[in-house]
Amino acid sequence: MAMHTGENEQGLRKIVDMTRLISLVILCLHFYYYCYGAFKELGWTAKISDQLLINVSHTSLFGSFNKSKLIALGFLLISLLGAKGKKNEKLNYKTALAYFLIGVLFYFGSYFVMHVDSFSIAQITVIYIGITLLGFISILTGGGLITRIIKNRLNPDVFNKSNETFPQEERLLTNEYSINLPALYNLKGRIRKSWISFINPMRGLLVIGSPGAGKSYFVIEQVIKQHIEKGFSMFIYDYKYDDLTKIAYNHYLKHRNKYVIPPSFYCINFDDLTHSHCCNPLDPANMHDITDAVEAARVIMLGLNRAWIKRQGEFFVESPINFLTALIWFLKKYQDGEYCTLPHVIELMQIDLTKLFTVLRIEPEISAYINPFISAYQADSMEQLEGQIDAARIGLARLSSPTLYYVLSGNDFFLDVNNPNAPKIVILANNPQKQEVYGPVLSLYVTRMSKIVNKKNQMKMNVVIDEFPTITLLNFETLIATGRSNKIATTLAMQDASQLKLNYGKEWAEVVVNTCGNIIVGQIRGELAKTVSETLGKTLQDRESISINSNDTSVSKSKQLEAVVPVSTIANLSSGEFVGMVADNPDQIIDLKTFHARIVSDHEANKKEKEKYVSVPALRNIDQKDVNVIYQIIKQDVQDIVEDVMEEVLNDPEKAHLAVRKE
Repeated sequence: MAMHTGENEQGLRKIVDMTRLISLVILCLHFYYYCYGAFKELGWTAKISDQLLINVSHTSLFGSFNKSKLIALGFLLISLLGAKGKKNEKLNYKTALAYFLIGVLFYFGSYFVMHVDSFSIAQITVIYIGITLLGFISILTGGGLITRIIKNRLNPDVFNKSNETFPQEERLLTNEYSINLPALYNLKGRIRKSWISFINPMRGLLVIGSPGAGKSYFVIEQVIKQHIEKGFSMFIYDYKYDDLTKIAYNHYLKHRNKYVIPPSFYCINFDDLTHSHCCNPLDPANMHDITDAVEAARVIMLGLNRAWIKRQGEFFVESPINFLTALIWFLKKYQDGEYCTLPHVIELMQIDLTKLFTVLRIEPEISAYINPFISAYQADSMEQLEGQIDAARIGLARLSSPTLYYVLSGNDFFLDVNNPNAPKIVILANNPQKQEVYGPVLSLYVTRMSKIVNKKNQMKMNVVIDEFPTITLLNFETLIATGRSNKIATTLAMQDASQLKLNYGKEWAEVVVNTCGNIIVGQIRGELAKTVSETLGKTLQDRESISINSNDTSVSKSKQLEAVVPVSTIANLSSGEFVGMVADNPDQIIDLKTFHARIVSDHEANKKEKEKYVSVPALRNIDQKDVNVIYQIIKQDVQDIVEDVMEEVLNDPEKAHLAVRKE
């Protein structure tokens, strides 16, 4: 503290001034000694000065020409050590050194003037003294500039990247379920190799990134490849068919010999029936009670009318769902479910209400679902009734297509994907241009599958859903939460959680995001980026501050807890660069769960590998006539069902009371 008192500063200033004065005195003596002839000629000498010069010369100060100049320069440099001036951020060492070196050159180079014969002694003396003093002043100026330069500058890392680095897991941790991604990460300016190891994908893997972030290329493709190599059954939703399908099919061909029972490869493709299998998502064998019909009806209706998702529980939302539930369960019970398909449900819904209600009344299990509609019909409340039923009819009419009927009414395979006796790799193909039509049907497939496979004693399985928000899934978080004990991994990819919030609401979106134990995030912005940054935690980071005044520069250093990956960093991630967190197992503990790394991929090798891929072969030759035949058969089936039931009711006195008539 005493160093900053005015008394000490004044004392230091006096010492500096005295040292600089000594330097000037010695330099003046040098001039007087070596230029004595000129001084004598000009009459600038005196006995007292001559006697003083003689006494000084005995000290060997003038033993050589430059000795006294060196001593004078030494005192000048000593005086500069204690000099203080107003600091200036714009000053730099180049300017200061330029002044200093030019000064030294003039200061000592003036010696050569003494050997010029073309000038008189007086002229040579004036020139010599002038050049030497110019050098002296230049040295003094350069030294003064050096003392004004800010010596302690702040960390040049303007984006704080080195501070935001942290140790990451470098071990390769594997097991029969793991997904391992090689990566590179930065640790205090050094690039190190690491591994992003999802050793427990059964706890859910959520992949988030804006378009072009690399979530499919760097993550989803690796998940498919590595799990097929490890003998997983697979259920893959390929939003942009056939990007993921071709990868899955070629890896299936290459590694199917690793399965105990080689899986079968199936594909649902409404755009190209020659490459599509047929599958009935309302297979009666897998619908055990009416709650299955309720779930199926809800998924279909909410998929057709996404705005209803946030209005569940309202009368005009629940009424169409109940009506569709009644139709599905009626067909499930009628002749042991022989006609229980979505196309038959759609056609049955188009029947005249008088006949339809009569037909439905023969099934007592659905009486609670249809009695409100029948009561409204008999009371002639047609405006309300038509509003309820037409809401279901209009939505389902979008699915009335020969192509959809053909695929939805077949039974080439069942949705028990992880059946150890008949394992499967199933592809659901979508078309972004026809998402509004295909989305509800594909949602039904995923919903029914998730319920069928989630049971014990099945083989390991991965459900991969790319562009997760494009389909409507209800209670899917149950599969994520409980599938772990049944060896079911779920891999969900999306561009941003705001898509889920838009379609499902904030609460459900948060449930899905928070249920996944593994999360890997590419470039994203907004609220989710903030949430991810907070989730990844904070680390102690160095902080510096600088204070400048006329006398001194003060630099303060401290450590503060700051976000290990700030929101701005997440918003500026490059393609292939990801942050996130992994989940571990009790027998494989991972202390360093958080990562911020660039996934390593051999792009040339991947390109060559994909060039060798073969396309999925056509399954059958089929023309539009065959499709239309199935379409007409389904329509006729429904007509036959209605006629048979009506005949049964009207001709049986015990069932005559079931016939519906307006009061």
